[in-house]
Amino acid sequence: MKRRGHGEGSLYQRDDGSWRAMIDLGWHDGKRVRRSVSGKTRREVVEKLTVIRRRIEAGLQPTSDRLTVGAYLDDWLDASRSTVRPSTWRRYAGMVRTHHAAHVGRVSLTKLTPGDVERMLRAMADNGLSARTCHHARAILRTALTRAVRHGLILRNAAGLAEPPHVEHREVEAWDAPQVRTFLENIRGHRLEALFTIAVVTGLRQGELLGLRWSDVDLAAGTLRVRHALQRVDGRLELVETKTPRSRRTLPLPELALQALRKVQDGPMIGTHLFTTPRGGPLYGTAVYREFLDVTRAAGLPRIRFHSLRHTAASLLLAQGTHPRVVMEMLGHSTIALTMNTYSHVIPALERDAADRMNAILSG
Repeated sequence: MKRRGHGEGSLYQRDDGSWRAMIDLGWHDGKRVRRSVSGKTRREVVEKLTVIRRRIEAGLQPTSDRLTVGAYLDDWLDASRSTVRPSTWRRYAGMVRTHHAAHVGRVSLTKLTPGDVERMLRAMADNGLSARTCHHARAILRTALTRAVRHGLILRNAAGLAEPPHVEHREVEAWDAPQVRTFLENIRGHRLEALFTIAVVTGLRQGELLGLRWSDVDLAAGTLRVRHALQRVDGRLELVETKTPRSRRTLPLPELALQALRKVQDGPMIGTHLFTTPRGGPLYGTAVYREFLDVTRAAGLPRIRFHSLRHTAASLLLAQGTHPRVVMEMLGHSTIALTMNTYSHVIPALERDAADRMNAILSG
């Protein structure tokens, strides 16, 4: 039997005609580590040895083919539980257990290809799932495999290389300025007037609004600090970290929002949260949305989601010429590209305004 040099392994043919090789990986924790590979042909085994040697030369781990995508994703979920918000983790876990496990869970992690991922996405689409859901499935798998690349378990990210599904751009729902004025008139004196007002003038996320405490407000300076969000965790409402580090921000408030807050301050203040139930407990998002729908119907306004108040604030800011970077900071977006892609419907009006300004300058 012909032996290879150190680190290259031994290669021989077995009695059944298949081929097998043993490669020496050196010492680890005081023990000699060896790895065996086998295949139907000599060429197949040589190729596997080459891959292992390249991984070692690149400083990567010689991952076992027995580690499946499903087993790796279970480990990734355990590791990520303490690094992401509870709602994000639940979304990850639901996607992994419902879709990834079913379509690529049994595939060896080292053998997962972009084609495997694309077949998974096609199967999901064939089962009636939306392009947006398929897009999220690919994005979550890409995030998980990024960690595998970083840990040296795989050489490339198959999900990142897979062709993403085409997602139709969804026009954001937003009220115009006259509709917002109607809304503000109809919430005057409402128990949640301050909450609704701050939502439509700042664009805060619902969880950020409900997580505000009196210690986050400085009425003298006219500012509000966003430090946490309120989320349901295991059936209970808890303060959690904001969606991204950029979501932690301090915002100046317009006078109409300050006036609404002073009304709350002048009333019976119960508990530490800014917005509470009549008994002082934290508010559930569903209860806030029901109140919002009641006000919207009474005012005769088009029905929109509560989150669309965020879109309304951003659209109005951009339409009146506020710099996109300022809007990005106010919304707590991670990048300015996210802001401009989300509110691309405002761009034509901004371009028209820019053209008119240029004409005014050059025409004297």
